[in-house]
Amino acid sequence: MAKLYRPFSSLFAFLAMLILAAQPAAAQSVLRDAETEALLQEMVDPLAEAAGLQKGAVEVVLLNDPSINAFVAGGQRIYVHSGLINAADTANEVQGVLAHELGHIVGGHIIRYSEGAGKATKITVLSMLVGLAATLAGAGEAGMGAMALGQQAAMGSFLQFTRTQEASADAAGADFLSTAGITGKGSIEFFKKLQNQEFRYGYSQSDEAGFARTHPLTGDRISRLEGQYRQDPAWNKEPDADQQRRFEAIKAKLYGYLATPAQTLNSYPEYMTSTPARYARAYAYHKEARMDEALAETEALIAQDPDNPYFLELEGQVLLESGKPEEALPSLRRATQLTGNSPLIASTFGHALIATENPEHYAEAERVLKAAVARDREMPFAWYQLGVVYAANGDLPRARLASAEQQVMTGKPREALRSAEAAQRGLPEGSSDWIRAQDVALQARAQLEREEERH
Repeated sequence: MAKLYRPFSSLFAFLAMLILAAQPAAAQSVLRDAETEALLQEMVDPLAEAAGLQKGAVEVVLLNDPSINAFVAGGQRIYVHSGLINAADTANEVQGVLAHELGHIVGGHIIRYSEGAGKATKITVLSMLVGLAATLAGAGEAGMGAMALGQQAAMGSFLQFTRTQEASADAAGADFLSTAGITGKGSIEFFKKLQNQEFRYGYSQSDEAGFARTHPLTGDRISRLEGQYRQDPAWNKEPDADQQRRFEAIKAKLYGYLATPAQTLNSYPEYMTSTPARYARAYAYHKEARMDEALAETEALIAQDPDNPYFLELEGQVLLESGKPEEALPSLRRATQLTGNSPLIASTFGHALIATENPEHYAEAERVLKAAVARDREMPFAWYQLGVVYAANGDLPRARLASAEQQVMTGKPREALRSAEAAQRGLPEGSSDWIRAQDVALQARAQLEREEERH
């Protein structure tokens, strides 16, 4: 959303940009956290319903990327960079971004993007052919000029297309916020942050410079949207205070997880006793293996809010990773119950049950982990743990199937194919697990075919 593009100097660079833009999430790792995902889902749900979609239809995925950005890449997922969460001061600002990205989803802009890119590429290829013909005819300078002008026309066509889509998403996002009864003040504040970034890095706000951008001029967007928002009945509505409190907590938690311990302790010194400060420091101490201090922070958090499942989850995680899995069980069991069996928390709980190396806990671990992957299949470590339980119980076909699930998600298609085929041979033909093993094998073969095509 905040990314700016400058004109490229060659056809091949321009085409590379189109290819990269079509798969923007490829190089970024996904950050998964039950508390953060729950809050982001709660923030996007009313906007999705305002857009005419069902509650829960749109998913928000957090990526480990320090840049201030968010995007959609097909389907009904919004990808948000960790840098955007760090830059935002309020949950309402993030909601403004989510509303804008939802505008792209509802507007079908990813599908239309290929149309705009295709048109631009045709213009560029045509100019290249004309230029090549002129060059072969002996008019070398004229040929190069034709190619340069064609490339400029292609870039102009493509950028104009994307600017139109951005303006459309702005307008749609404003409508979604209004229909949901959410103030647009956060949206305006976030656009001002983007504008400050542009000033900082020397991006011109002139109309001439705006030609070479994928987005409309930020100043123009602010003026247009502020005029629309101020007329909305929700403009002076106070944002959700509880949502803001939780946002401040997850922002600090994320900072503590991603920043160096020294950075975290500098930003949240020990004299600060707020929930966000303790949360961030707990992660900093945990990363430095200062377990006593990490536990002291988590115990202080739990004393403030004894039934907060995410504080209990953190306590259990610190104990588990301190080599005390048995002591971690009460906190993780309670956190799992309080969240209605959140798959991510249940996965950690299952891990702790297995880590005790007490066979008496294996039946509970199997039950917890099976329920977790049934609700969220995209958890490779949970599948690995489930395979450990199956193997310990002597159920090798299902252990191999669990391994196949884990391997196909982590980019190991050859291993996944071997595991899935071995699972099929040992499972009852026609059973649900046998059918699933077939599906995983097909998925692995498709991955292998893509790898072969790339080489």
